[in-house]
Amino acid sequence: MSLASLPLQTGMDAIVTGVNLVWVLTVTFLIFFMHAGFAMLEAGQVRSKNVANQLTKNLLTWSVGVIVFFLVGAAVSTIVGGLTGGGGVSITEAFMAIYAPDAASVTAWTDWLFGAVFAMTAATIVSGAVAGRAKLRAYISYTILLAAVIYPVVVGFTWAGGFLGAMGFHDFAGGMIVHGMGGLAGLTAAWIIGPRMDRFNADGSVNVIPGHSLSFAVLGTLILAFGWYGFNVGTAAAPLALNDAGEVTLGSFAYVGRVALVTTLGMAAGAIGAAAVAMQKTGKVDTLYVANGLLAGLVGITSIADAIVWPGAIVVGLLAGAQLPIVFGFIEKRLHIDDVCAVFPVHGSAGILGALMFPFFATSFWNGSASFVSLAIPQVVGVAVIALWTFGATYVVFRGIQATGELRVSAEHEREGLDTSEHGVDTYPEFGKPEPVTDGAGVPVDGTVRTDGGKDE
Repeated sequence: MSLASLPLQTGMDAIVTGVNLVWVLTVTFLIFFMHAGFAMLEAGQVRSKNVANQLTKNLLTWSVGVIVFFLVGAAVSTIVGGLTGGGGVSITEAFMAIYAPDAASVTAWTDWLFGAVFAMTAATIVSGAVAGRAKLRAYISYTILLAAVIYPVVVGFTWAGGFLGAMGFHDFAGGMIVHGMGGLAGLTAAWIIGPRMDRFNADGSVNVIPGHSLSFAVLGTLILAFGWYGFNVGTAAAPLALNDAGEVTLGSFAYVGRVALVTTLGMAAGAIGAAAVAMQKTGKVDTLYVANGLLAGLVGITSIADAIVWPGAIVVGLLAGAQLPIVFGFIEKRLHIDDVCAVFPVHGSAGILGALMFPFFATSFWNGSASFVSLAIPQVVGVAVIALWTFGATYVVFRGIQATGELRVSAEHEREGLDTSEHGVDTYPEFGKPEPVTDGAGVPVDGTVRTDGGKDE
């Protein structure tokens, strides 16, 4: 029996669609696994007494957020895109396209899930900024509103056909739409909720409160970097295509290869950039700066990985990594904002930088098919609109929660640790000693800050 006679060969369009859908689902699952990276990265950067709280927030971000995004958020994106892009939209059709798609729409729910993992990435970024002092109910309330409205509006303006997309704003895989938005939301939330106890002294000087596990933080970084290939390369790839003659051909793997190369170069350059600046500032190569610099390089390249010349990836990665220690220091020492997991310099400012650097390295600029100004204007407008919307919406929500008295845990609970006060658990029951003195009670005489809550003999 020849292969040509097999039933599998009679519907080549079905084969192409099936293979491509399996690929989309595979990279979707890869992006979902990034939540393990966020969980480890954030858990490693908080005190031992707050680890369970941080892990719980990561679990509930996905569990609560993905349901809200299904019930409300995805349709809101479609509606906003139609209203701001001039195309118009039926609200009923927008919701029913998700709840009960036409039988012919074989990709509807697959497309929704692919969008959902991006939405949940934006949501989970915020938890790292307010670690150690936010009430769980306050954080979950914000997650609900972010998944239902705040993030979907940004998507509506851009990927869903809204006015920013129509004017040419370029964001390939969410460097600004996902990461920049999440970083800005995290910075706004951290500013409103205020710093952790003992983070700053009365004279404005800074106390460093180290996380409890550098190993967890680095593990989380590498898991995130692995998942990022799903983020970027997954967005680019369609393994098979069907031409007009009905023949199956490979997708554009030269294009996919560009995305994979640029992602890798930006990642590596980000770590180097952060290490170099840390070395210049302190004479030491700070491991956590290197880890976060690697992520900042990835964020910086994410919005432009599909359409820049490869040397641009190295430059953008180096700049994204280099700005990390500088921006973090400014936020800490000048603004006195306690961004625990450095979510703004990693996601916010790196995402903004990457989007704004697009005109300098765009392939269309270098091959002469587009002018610098025509590429720059949509990027500047897009960054400004997303930043203003994210700041305004986050400010209103967190100030509203604060007005109810439900934003921040009590001083007693903060000293005790959120694992005990919010969850009734002890992440490391054998780590401390009997009757431990929690590190939130104050800085000891010798100036050190305990991260394990232990009591000296």
